[in-house]
Amino acid sequence: MHTSNRLTRVEWLICVIAAIGFAFDTYELLMFPLINRPALTELGHLAFGSVEYRRWLGLLFYVPAACGGVFGLLGGYLTDRLGRRRVLTWSILVYALSAFGAGFATTLPWLLVLRCATFIGVCVEFVAATAWLAELFHDPQQRERVLGWTQAFGSIGGILVTGMYSLIVSYTASLPAIHGVHEPWRYTLMSGVLPALPLIVIRPFLPESPTWREKKVAGTLKRPSVAALFTPEFRTTTIVTTLMFACSFGAAFGAIQQMPQQIAPGLSDVRTLPPAARQQAVAAVQWFQEMGGLAGRILLAFLAVRILSRRSLLRVFQVPGLVIVPIVFLVAPHQPLVWAKWGIFFAGVCTVAQFSFWGNYIPKVFPTYLRGTGESFAANVGGRMIGTAAALVTTTLAGSMPGGSPGQQMAYAAALVGLVAYAVGLIASFWLPEPGRDGLLE
Repeated sequence: MHTSNRLTRVEWLICVIAAIGFAFDTYELLMFPLINRPALTELGHLAFGSVEYRRWLGLLFYVPAACGGVFGLLGGYLTDRLGRRRVLTWSILVYALSAFGAGFATTLPWLLVLRCATFIGVCVEFVAATAWLAELFHDPQQRERVLGWTQAFGSIGGILVTGMYSLIVSYTASLPAIHGVHEPWRYTLMSGVLPALPLIVIRPFLPESPTWREKKVAGTLKRPSVAALFTPEFRTTTIVTTLMFACSFGAAFGAIQQMPQQIAPGLSDVRTLPPAARQQAVAAVQWFQEMGGLAGRILLAFLAVRILSRRSLLRVFQVPGLVIVPIVFLVAPHQPLVWAKWGIFFAGVCTVAQFSFWGNYIPKVFPTYLRGTGESFAANVGGRMIGTAAALVTTTLAGSMPGGSPGQQMAYAAALVGLVAYAVGLIASFWLPEPGRDGLLE
């Protein structure tokens, strides 16, 4: 790839396809907060707030993410061994087929298995895509912009799934019956196959990373290994990025993703609504959350080329989030729906922007032969396996929290988990290494 600031047609196509990929990743991940309550009610006949309900809710949040983390780590290794493009193509097929199949689940265990497969595809795709983009664009500022703006489309995926869910709720009766019924959550799961179609068709024909290919052909590409991440050269980077990635995911899964279905339906002006109107209110909360996330990603992309210190850039979101997130969840149960909408908007700004930060930062601090492995370890071990366990912690803590309803208990647990995640992440940022400003490590 050339280093001119003007993108070629192929580079524009690469950016468009990458943006669709990031959007689809988020589309799949943020689908569950919209459909978990009706799915648990239909497949498990579970009462909201019961011990068994909270147990399955925690399992469906955490187990797919943990599976995605394990296989995502393997995917990162394969990305360094086999190439970025090949792993991207197979990961898209995995999550497209499993997403469609989840709509036909007849039991909670089957839904869990298919959601695990979807997460595996998403986790592998994210690591391969960011390594691929980082190596395709050699000019530092151009790379910064490409990574920032394409990842901003991750929040477009959240907005799209919210709109799709709202549309499906309105027209459910017009859709073909699945197992004899018309349930919006099933059609929403199946809709995940739609954004994957252009990726399946086009991505196999896009160029491989020239950096990886040249080293592979020349025989100078070192063999990647997880052990290499803990050599003195990379140990601090690996540990700190893994811990901070876990905190970013902990705030998302343990706090903000609990708002739509677990907290919003219990608000005073929502719980008296008819079922369809209540689901529309849930979709509205998710929409505000994703608009906040989009605003945060855009702000991150704008500031990334203007704030040289990566620590300072991240703290633009960490410091206000440390205050905003706990307050939103402590106050939301006692306020009308509009307060919850705007509260989750600003919580989304602070939290979701951090995901774009890591997609920009991590490819710069590991060399070519370890780029996929290093990013995969931080994103999957830290983010998926440790960070998403915060959802399980929140659902477990909720039973011990004060409050007059299950929704209030969930909100207080989310406030505590969000506070801890932000506090630990901010403290860890003092040890975050500053990457070089001139280019990628070779």
